[in-house]
Amino acid sequence: MADASEVHLPSWHRDHPKRGCKGVPAFGRYRNEANSTFVLLTRVVPRATTRPLPGGGFFILDRGGTQVKERLYELKQEAFRRIDEAKDVKALNDVRVAYLGKKGPITEVLRGMGALPPEERPKLGALANEVRAAIQQALEAKQAKLEQEEVERKLAAEAIDVTLPGRPVSLGNPHPLTRVIEEIEDLFIGMGYTVAEGPEVETDYYNFEALNLPKGHPARDMQDSFYITEEILLRTHTSPMQARTMEKHRGRGPVKIICPGKVYRRDTDDATHSHQFTQIEGLVVDRNIRMSDLKGTLREFARKLFGEGRDIRFRPSFFPFTEPSVEVDVSCFRCEGRGCGVCKGTGWIEILGAGMVHPNVLEMAGFDSKTYTGFAFGMGPERIAMLKYGIDDIRHFYQNDLRFLRQFLRV
Repeated sequence: MADASEVHLPSWHRDHPKRGCKGVPAFGRYRNEANSTFVLLTRVVPRATTRPLPGGGFFILDRGGTQVKERLYELKQEAFRRIDEAKDVKALNDVRVAYLGKKGPITEVLRGMGALPPEERPKLGALANEVRAAIQQALEAKQAKLEQEEVERKLAAEAIDVTLPGRPVSLGNPHPLTRVIEEIEDLFIGMGYTVAEGPEVETDYYNFEALNLPKGHPARDMQDSFYITEEILLRTHTSPMQARTMEKHRGRGPVKIICPGKVYRRDTDDATHSHQFTQIEGLVVDRNIRMSDLKGTLREFARKLFGEGRDIRFRPSFFPFTEPSVEVDVSCFRCEGRGCGVCKGTGWIEILGAGMVHPNVLEMAGFDSKTYTGFAFGMGPERIAMLKYGIDDIRHFYQNDLRFLRQFLRV
């Protein structure tokens, strides 16, 4: 294919007053002195600024644009070859810019269509578009292939051998206190009780006064707590929920609840005492509730929790909110009542306190004490867990020592 340096311009053309630039027109016809054939230059630049196009050479059309067709086919094959040789997306993008970019050879051909005879333009334009579309399609197919290969490489590099045994996942387990609390809740829910929970920051009225402990009562000394103000404190027991629940019933029974939760007392921490611990209290209020109902309930509780064959006994005691009041012992489940270190040789283990609800507590909550009676009880899950699992120090429950907690994985 000829380039601008091979074109000889006759003297009549060089001196023509309408030439497009000095010596060489941008577009025009001239008579080749060698063969008298009309030739159309689609792009001719001065010698000083000659720049080969991608693929090489200039475009010269003659006799129906045969050389343009050939050049388009050459560009197509060159593009296919370079696309096939591209090893990654970056190289492929370079091919895209070189052949389909604004300064690419196909764009240059389309810009030169104006110099073609009118009857040739549609055919060569359609051919140029077909070549562009074919290159574009090949680029997309190659890009998809490269992306798929990249995915496959990553999958191969990150492959997981599913035949290998999996790494064991360390699972947690419920805290021993949580186990005991949930077990007690399940026992009483099975007896028809509902669970009532309330605030840990309580008023002096519900924590003491509504439970027959007026200001200045000496029994308050046993439950010295953490005060926020003179009337606001951290509750010393879950009994306030009994008073709150009875108030909601507006003097109409029945009431049958258990109240689990954390409580606080100003105490010195040691093996059997803690400034924070848990408590579960129970309350039943209805017509004709008797002491025998309390004993039957607690005996069933003891047998379900510590094993069949357990028995309980009542010992007289005092609590301001119950009258009469009792301490409840369960027969030792270690020695079967013969005497051992757990029961200190007595054959009995103290587990909770209980009694019949004091008439003053019923009246302050809006119940007629001549019509309604009730019983209440309270227990510490820590003490029950210590007895059940043989734990000798209450502080183990709150120190988060894994050596201690892991002993209960299979309990």
